[in-house]
Amino acid sequence: MASPSRNFPLVPSSASSSRPQEVPDAPARSQFAFDPIEDALEAFGRGEFLVVMDDENRENEGDLIIAASAVSTHKMAWMIKHTSGYICIALPGSRLEELQIPMMVPENEDRHRTAYTVTVDYKHGTTTGISAHDRALTARALAAPHTAPAAFSRPGHMVPLRAREGGVLARRGHTESALDLCAITGLPRAGVLCELVEDNEEGSMMRRDACRRFADRWGIKMISVEMLARWRQEHEKAGGQSSS
Repeated sequence: MASPSRNFPLVPSSASSSRPQEVPDAPARSQFAFDPIEDALEAFGRGEFLVVMDDENRENEGDLIIAASAVSTHKMAWMIKHTSGYICIALPGSRLEELQIPMMVPENEDRHRTAYTVTVDYKHGTTTGISAHDRALTARALAAPHTAPAAFSRPGHMVPLRAREGGVLARRGHTESALDLCAITGLPRAGVLCELVEDNEEGSMMRRDACRRFADRWGIKMISVEMLARWRQEHEKAGGQSSS
């Protein structure tokens, strides 16, 4: 019997293990604008972070999202630093069932019905599970198609989320956005996500304009959930395809 893997190479293989680099003297914008969706998809497909905003009448929050297969220790450390730190990973329901990861509670009372499951850690090559190294390794292990259920301990420090079948066309959430981005760009269907927070004493949530400044500061593309939904509608209507 083969021993469990202690290392999952980044996917795509060309993905950098380095965290985003701050843009010196990033120019201030005269007015708000999202980045073109095609540019964002190209960046995501290279293993880069995106900032994804949901509707102002929903959570009105910006999440950092990256393919789980592309998360290195350095990227995870940077993500933890600039977010709430409650790092989640979106997965298809079918994969969660294969991994025997059940829902966190029998009755979901979350305002937006975010589908939290039991938390997990990868058992091999990790220590307490909470470090950036351990969480990145757990994320890549969850993204790997052949990792077995017994490779994870429960509870842990990574929070799997069950994405709704149909993606953003069924639910306009960050969970579904993460999975759709992976599917569209041909990466393993597992997306790491967490909410951006302000660097202030209150640790308040980062809203639209602040998210735009953050994205420009770090050279990250910024889109909205609605833009992703429109892209899917237009391309699937033209090509008769589905990324769900």
